[in-house]
Order: sequence, then structure tokens, then C-alpha cells
Amino acid sequence: MTDATMTYADDQPLDPLGDADTASEQKSTRNRAKVGSGRPSSLLYTYGPGSIMDLPQFTIMPAGLDDWETIWRRRDGVPTIHAPRLLEAVQTMLGSQVSELRPFPWAPKKNFASKEGDDLGVPARVFPQWMRCTGCDLLGPISRFSYTNTHPYRTDEARFEHEKCYGRAGSKDRKARARPAVPARYLIACADGHLDEFPYPWWVHHGNDCPKAQFPVLKMVDRTSGKGASATIMCDSCQARRPMNEAQGEAARGKLPKCRGRHPHLNAFATHGCPMPVRLMLVGASNLWFPATQSIVVMPQSAAEAIAGRGNALRSALGEDLETFHDHPSVLRALLKKGGSPLADLSDDELAAAVVLAMAPAVTDEELEERRRTWDPVDLLVPEWRYLQRDPIGHQHDDPSGLMLSSRTRDPQLRPEITRVLAVDKLRKVNAVVGFTRIDEMERVSDLTSRLVPLTRDKRPRWAVATEDRGEGIFLQLDEAAVEAWERKIDETETWQDHKAAHRRNFERRYSETAKQVDPDERLRPPRYWLLHTFAHVLIREMAMQCGYSAASLSERIYAWTSDGGREPAAGLLICTTASDSDGTLGGLVQLSEPARLELVVTSALERASRCSSDPVCAHRTPKDPEDFLHGAACHCCAMASETSCERANRFLDRRFLIDLPGAVGLGFFG
Repeated sequence: MTDATMTYADDQPLDPLGDADTASEQKSTRNRAKVGSGRPSSLLYTYGPGSIMDLPQFTIMPAGLDDWETIWRRRDGVPTIHAPRLLEAVQTMLGSQVSELRPFPWAPKKNFASKEGDDLGVPARVFPQWMRCTGCDLLGPISRFSYTNTHPYRTDEARFEHEKCYGRAGSKDRKARARPAVPARYLIACADGHLDEFPYPWWVHHGNDCPKAQFPVLKMVDRTSGKGASATIMCDSCQARRPMNEAQGEAARGKLPKCRGRHPHLNAFATHGCPMPVRLMLVGASNLWFPATQSIVVMPQSAAEAIAGRGNALRSALGEDLETFHDHPSVLRALLKKGGSPLADLSDDELAAAVVLAMAPAVTDEELEERRRTWDPVDLLVPEWRYLQRDPIGHQHDDPSGLMLSSRTRDPQLRPEITRVLAVDKLRKVNAVVGFTRIDEMERVSDLTSRLVPLTRDKRPRWAVATEDRGEGIFLQLDEAAVEAWERKIDETETWQDHKAAHRRNFERRYSETAKQVDPDERLRPPRYWLLHTFAHVLIREMAMQCGYSAASLSERIYAWTSDGGREPAAGLLICTTASDSDGTLGGLVQLSEPARLELVVTSALERASRCSSDPVCAHRTPKDPEDFLHGAACHCCAMASETSCERANRFLDRRFLIDLPGAVGLGFFG
């Protein structure tokens, strides 16, 4: 992980629900543990541990997974999510000791007033903890302000207040009254993922102590509507003042303090600090938190895969009891029955084999590092592609894995390049987060897990957090022979050489020092990926107008790689929509897989892709030195999609690879 060792402030345990219980016993109404809510998808991709979540009156930071244990201990058992392929990928990233995937600590309520889930929730800390009074501009730590949260069903009313605020000097209303305080919006962060409060007293006094007071009175004066680093920090005790714009950009070099190596979500510091330079960061900055996630569409397991997964399941179900009673199968079976584990139904031989798998020696650090070095995210997609090549067992066969597939006949008018269509009536998608980065997202930094910020204080976490989505989709497969012939032609074109050169420039300018040993061309997606990616985007736009779902709720899954050793080539795409807080979706998307409707969707999508309101500029766009953008004839008017839909952040798109455009005849796969 980022730090070899960390120090932890164990005198500040985080147990908000326990605090609420104590307050309730004391008949206090001032402590309400719950201050907000979020959907599972937002907690995974936007507001996970280590991020900053905006609430109506202040901001919080979801805590690391260690602090979730106090929440889970309020229940007799911990639910898990069954996804062996995804668990294996998480083990590659975090270590073989990870034995299970857990959902967020949440339970549905029967009605508004019921209390089923009151003993669950994601623990969080108020962060940043420097606040600014909106009435008098007083700037101080959270201890200078009072907390108000008395209504159990109005979490939006929770706020911090400056109790005796007289307002700003010169204002007509100078009566003492409570005025709300808001988070001071400046932070400092480094590229290794550390985050800290901005040192306002240190800053305004140029690294020295205030000559007039041990605890100076500070104010943050801002008269420009809070845009950027526009505030001025003032010390009322000694009259010192310093603008925040000095902490921004190149001018800040040498003026900001050293990084302390702080991880506020873990309540921990790097033992020996951090050598990385810090930079000014705003609380709402989009580059404050980038999740590192992996996801799979759950496919039915083979018998061999089911057997291989029993070791992890047994280790997860028994914990330390496995080491103690591994030679006593009758005791193990009794423990499994007590915990309600399905492993209790295994035969004696099957249980003995599962024990052998669970007790196998842990993977060494050297083996794990080699596995990480050779691991390719495409490995998660290969089993899905192979299963989708099989003919469905029957019409709308409902598999226990959550997948339901149906064959669709091709409409005679459907483009001949599309050779196979499957209706995905039901699917289950599981997503796991293994860490996060700051300032640069993982892909643009490097693939080294050493750049990941850990979610636990322990370097070797026992579990990872995941979400489970259910939905529907449409799978389309292209003719492999036609794709291969088209790809050979594209490889020799000037347009493709320009894209390769732009990708090389982009890589060299944006990747970290740790990625210098990586060949940029190895990270460039092949031409078939550009083709299928662009095709998926234009289909999403067209489907959104006919299926009843918004374009932002549709997402893509691209199966596009060339033959590599034992891995057969792939050329297909899955357009799906999923929901994490219901039993599934409504069927509007899968209805578009009906032959006549799909032909109309494809024809209309390709026709719309032939025109763009930004043409001819868009149609002729090709990156030339020194440009390094990773798309060609594609923009938000014609082919780009929302962030929730695209798996590559709108990179690797070009309409010229899809259809012939003026000035680029012969490049389009569909002509």
C-alpha cells in the first residue's frame, strides 16, 4: 500500500451509533447519529471511504473499513456477496487473505416509521474540521462551534453554529445570535493520496507563531462569491493577513508546508511522514477522490469453479475457528449449520477438500507481485465472453446466478456484420472497490497497486466492500472475420498512426514516474475496440430515445481484443441498465432486441452517426503534434456519452471507424 507503516490515534474510536445509544440512555436529544443518506452506487463511485460527501449544512468523510466493524458487530451475522471471479481479482490487488465481499451496512425498511435498519449505517467523520461562520467570518476548528441535530427524521437540519455571533463590523444587525457555520473550503493533498486540513494559522503567520496570542482569532474574508482561492486569511490578534491565491499554482512552490502523511479516513498518519510535495485542493474538487473499482457480470459457474470457490467461502464462514477445528469435520459442520452456511450440506469428502483449499499456504508477496504485474483487466471479461458464445438453454431460462438469456433471430434487414443477438432478460452485476487515488486517477498514474490509498489501517484487509446491481441488456456480436480484415486495413492508415502517436504523447505527459518502464503502445486499445466503443455510444443515444430509460442510465461493456496465446479474439458489446436498490429494471431495454425493433435502432443509430452539428470540424478531427487527445471524429454532439455510461471516460472514439465520413472514405466498418 501507500505506507509501509502507519500510526493510529486509538484514543478517538469512531462509533456514531454507539454514541447515539449512549445519548438515548441519558435521554439526550442533542446527538443524532445519522446525518444523511446515499445510494449504494454513489457510495461506491462518488462518496466512498476517503472522499468528501456534501451534506446540506456541512461535509463528512466516510471512514475506512476498520470502523465498519463496530457497525457489523450490532448484527449476529454479516451478509456477503457471492462473486468468486470478482473476489479473485480483488485478491490479486489486495492479497489472498481477502476472503469475502460485503455489502454496505444497510437494511430496507418496511415503512417510514419502522426501525429495521436503525442499527446500521456507514460511519463517517466531519471533515474538514475547520469551519467558517457565515455571519462574522470567524475561522476556527470545530471545537469553536456548537452542533445542532435534534430531529430524528430531519437529517438536513443537522448543522454547526456560532452561538454568539455579532455579525460583521459595520453591519446594522449587531445583536448576538446563532448563525450557521460552513466548512472552510481549502485542503492540501499530495499525489500519494494523503489529505490534510489547510494550516491557516501557519499560513497567515508565514510559518511562525502569532506574536500576540497563543490561540489567535482568525477570519476568512471573501468578497468574490467563493470562486477559487480568492479568500484572504486575517488574524484579528496581530492584524496579519495573507491571501489564499499565493497557495495556488506555481506561485505556491516552496510556500506550502511538508506533507504529514495523513489519512483522515483511517484516523492515521504515515510513520515517517511523506516526501511528496503538497498542493492546494478545494473541498469540492473533482480530482479529490478517484475510486479504483472492478466489476463483473455474474455468469453461471462451472463445477470446477464452484469447487475452487469453496475454500474462500469456508475461510470466510469460520474465521479463526477453521485453524482450531480443521481436523474435526463434525465440529466444522456444526459451526457451519449454526451460522446457516450452505457449506454444511457438503458431503464429508467435499468438506475435506474445501478444508484443504482453505488451509492452503498463503500466496507469497513475490508471487502476488508477479500476479499483479501480469494481470490484465481483460481477464475479467474473458469468462463472460465465453459464456455468451453458448446458445441459451431455453427461452428465458432463469439461472440461479441471476442471468437470464434468450436467443433472438436476426431481422433480414439487419446489417450483415452483426452475426448474433442475445436478449439479456436479467443480469446481476457486482462491483467492488479496492482503494482510491487522489489528484490523478489510477489509469492515468500507473497500474501499480502501490499508488492505491488503502481502505484499512491493516495492510492486509480481510474483506472488501461491494455492491450488487440487477438489470437487463442486449448483447450484439460482430463477424470476427470481417472485423479482423477491417482491422488489418486500419493498421496501415495514416489516421491510426496519428492516434498511436497521440496516445504515446498522452501517456508520456500524464503517467507517473513509476510507469516509465511501461510501453505506451501496450496500453492503446486495438482498432476493434475503437469500433465497438463508438458503436456502443451511438446505440446508447438511439436506445435512450426508444426504451424509456435515460442515456445516463444505460452503460456499456465492451468485449474487444485480438487473439493472444490461449485467449480467443472477441468482438461484441453489451448495452445494459442496472439498479442497485430494487429487484431489477422494467424491461424497456430488452424489448429493443426484438428483430424488427433492433434493425430500426441500428439503422437509425448509424444514420445519426453520419452527421454531427459540429461537422466538418468534428468529422476531420485528428490529433496532431503537440495534441494528445484520445479521440478522433467524436464530440458531445454526436458520440460522447455521460460518465455513468462510458467505461473509458470518452476516450478511444472515432466515427470514421464506424461509417464512412466525407474525407475519410474506406475507413468505416459499416461502410
